[in-house]
Amino acid sequence: MLTMIADFLVYRLMNLSPESRFGDTLHFFVYDTMKIFLLLSVIIFAVSIVRTYFPPERTKKILSHRKLFIGNILAAFLGVVTPFCSCSAVPLFIGFVEAGVPLGVTFSFLIASPMVNEIAVVLLYGLFGWKITLIYIGAGLLVAIIGGMIIGKLHLEKWVEEYVYAFKTGQAAGEVKQSFRDRLEYARWNTKDILTRVWFFILIAIGIGGLIHGYVPNEFLTSIAGPGNPFAVPAAVLLGVPLYSSAAGVIPIVYALMEKGLSMGTVLAFMMAVTALSLPEIIILRKVLKPRMLGVFVGIMTVAIIGVGYMFNVIL
Repeated sequence: MLTMIADFLVYRLMNLSPESRFGDTLHFFVYDTMKIFLLLSVIIFAVSIVRTYFPPERTKKILSHRKLFIGNILAAFLGVVTPFCSCSAVPLFIGFVEAGVPLGVTFSFLIASPMVNEIAVVLLYGLFGWKITLIYIGAGLLVAIIGGMIIGKLHLEKWVEEYVYAFKTGQAAGEVKQSFRDRLEYARWNTKDILTRVWFFILIAIGIGGLIHGYVPNEFLTSIAGPGNPFAVPAAVLLGVPLYSSAAGVIPIVYALMEKGLSMGTVLAFMMAVTALSLPEIIILRKVLKPRMLGVFVGIMTVAIIGVGYMFNVIL
């Protein structure tokens, strides 16, 4: 249905040829824009309802009374179903530490939440199917669990800024009970709010993806990050770190890179770097982490993402 609409708008209404670079690029842009915004609207609405059952205070309570290893697993899975972005990382980090959540458990949540989020899952499923989606989820959870456990074992609490431990958020006054109608209203409002804030960046990303799809020669990308380059995965990670985008924004670029012949592991490493190891997020985390702790976090994440990329290139 969406393909037919895109065909009508681009090839019939605008009278562009599917053989031309511009026509092919514009068709990619129109089709992906409709597809992504439709998927986003549905999934944000659904997850917003789920989110009403997991306010920050309840999240802290769940994680505060678990043993370390179990806590890491729970934190990673909780990070998947609670769609917090890097913008909310600092207050959540403070809240978790103040509540007594172990540092390693907190980092498992911090890693999983932006890396394996509901938007990425739905969009990956829509573009690549269940196999790639499940691999992506499994890799993200593995990175979050192992990364958090390593940080916990190193006992690096002294490398967290002192004010974090002195910060007092106070006890929750009690969770406000909501009717299902209230939750639906919140989901409607949150869907509109998120789309209002991200639509421009998504369009930019789709535009970049369209330009890559229509104009960038296959040889150029494959020479840098193609299957023949043994350093393709590190190159993709380095390319992704300076960028800042949600998973929704980076998916169109990922799809275009896949079409250019880049291997799945390299593309997934790029996406993980953009969503979980971006420079803006590192700058935000510096507010609560001392340079050594931030260096450990970045180092663990970099090694883990590169390892996942190489692993997927071998098995796929």
